[in-house]
Parts: sequence; C-alpha cells; structure tokens
Amino acid sequence: MSTGTINRLRTEVSEAVSDAVTEAQSYIQQSPAVGVDETGFKQRNGDGQNAHKTSGWLWVAVTPLIICFQVILSRASTAAQTVLGEAFAGFITSDRCPAYNWVDVNRRQICWAHLKRDFIQISERMGASAEIGKVLLDQEKELFNLWHQYRNEQLTRSELEQLVEPIEMKILSQLREAAALEIGEKEKTPLAKTVRTCRNLLKLEAALWLFITEDGVEPTNNAAERAIRPAVIWRRTSFGSDSAAGSLFVSRLLTVVCSLKLQERNILDFLVESVSANRSGDVPPSLLPH
Repeated sequence: MSTGTINRLRTEVSEAVSDAVTEAQSYIQQSPAVGVDETGFKQRNGDGQNAHKTSGWLWVAVTPLIICFQVILSRASTAAQTVLGEAFAGFITSDRCPAYNWVDVNRRQICWAHLKRDFIQISERMGASAEIGKVLLDQEKELFNLWHQYRNEQLTRSELEQLVEPIEMKILSQLREAAALEIGEKEKTPLAKTVRTCRNLLKLEAALWLFITEDGVEPTNNAAERAIRPAVIWRRTSFGSDSAAGSLFVSRLLTVVCSLKLQERNILDFLVESVSANRSGDVPPSLLPH
C-alpha cells in the first residue's frame, strides 16, 4: 500500500467521523461538569500553516461517557474557551493553569492531587515551611478519608459538608497564616516559595471546596490525566504531526477511540459504519451515549 493511499484513507476516516466529533464537542460544552487538561503536541509546518513554529497543545475535556481532544497552537485562555465554549456554564476540575482563569472561581475545582504535591514540597523544606506543610498534609489526609467514606455511601452529602467544615477552617487558617509572613519582593528562599504558594492558593479559595457541595464534581483531574496518556504515547511514537490536517486527524481519532472505550462500544464497527455512511451519504453514527 503506497504512502499516498494511506494518506487518502486517513483523510477519508477523518472526514467520516467529523460530524460525530463535532456533536461530541457540543455535548462537552453543555455538560454540567467537565475535567480538563492539556499537554504539549508538536505540529510542524508541512502545510505552511505554522510558519512561526508555534508550540502546539493537545487539550482534553472529560465527562463520564464522552472525551474530546483538540490540538490548538496556543495554551492561552482563548484555547480553553475553544475547548469548553465561551458560554460554558458548568463546573470544571483542573490544575491551576492560568488558561482557566476566565471561568468564574465559584465554578472551578482545583485538583487536590496537585495540591497534595504542593503540600509535600512545602513539608520537605527547612524551618517554618516544614511545619506548615505538615499541618496541610494532615488536614488533606483527613479530608480524603471523609471523601472516600462519602463515595462508599458511608456518609450523606450533608454529613460530609458538616464534617469537612472544621478541616476547611484549619487549612484556610494555615494558608492565611503562612501568606501573612513577610518576604522580600525578589526573595528566593524556601520560605519565600512557601509564602507565594499559599498566597496563590488563597486567590482560588472558593475553588478548593466545590466538590464538597456539588454533585458530579470530582476533587482531582485524574480522569483527564488518564485520558491524555494514550495521546502522550501517540505523540512519542509519531513525534507529533506534520500539518493542521494531521493534528485534526489525531484529535478526532483520539476523541472517537477514547469515548467508545468509555462506553464499551466496538471501535472498528463504529469506524466502518462511519466510512460507509460517508460514502453513501447516510446519517453517520453518533458518539453520544444511547
């Protein structure tokens, strides 16, 4: 099979699933809660559409039954808005990437897996930082003991909220105490790093606790990170894409494969049906759950 034939088939498959992927993107943008993440993805200039060699990013948006990918030559807020939709009104779970700052802080959940890493880093520093980190880690452990009890139906939502309240107060009190410590504007000591981290977390205070009060909101973006792993493997073995069309193919096929796996649907059957429908002008199959 010639290289040209392979490329023609790739183009045909990409076009065949385009409507299903567009429908899935609309589903994501109207979902009540979405996990989001992004990773670097190199798009070269084979088609002349990336003459400035701008860094590409593969974005992922995750719901329980649909996962959508997009390759965008940006990691700015405009890229996140393209993924979620400018009118997105749901909740998001993410890391602290500034690209999501356009979302109201009251509709954001900051990933607690990332927060735990921050607390561990603080605890491993010398002096006052070590004590601050220990307090934060102890409270984080108590928080997730309660969360797992709730997930195992040992606690009701109202009981969870009541039991978490003193933990929330202790964590916020420790963050405020650390943030109030005086440091130089350009100070780079371990304590200065701790103080700046705590100050940054307090700016997102409301985004720390959304998962306690809102159904469907996860405390971590682990689902998005797991979803993006196959894409990272693809990137490592293919070295990215050579054109915008190649990036579009990657994002569409990842969307199809990952969404169908979540729904335990047959991937080959879906692709065959999509290509057949595209050739005959029939309605293509949908990625949306039945």
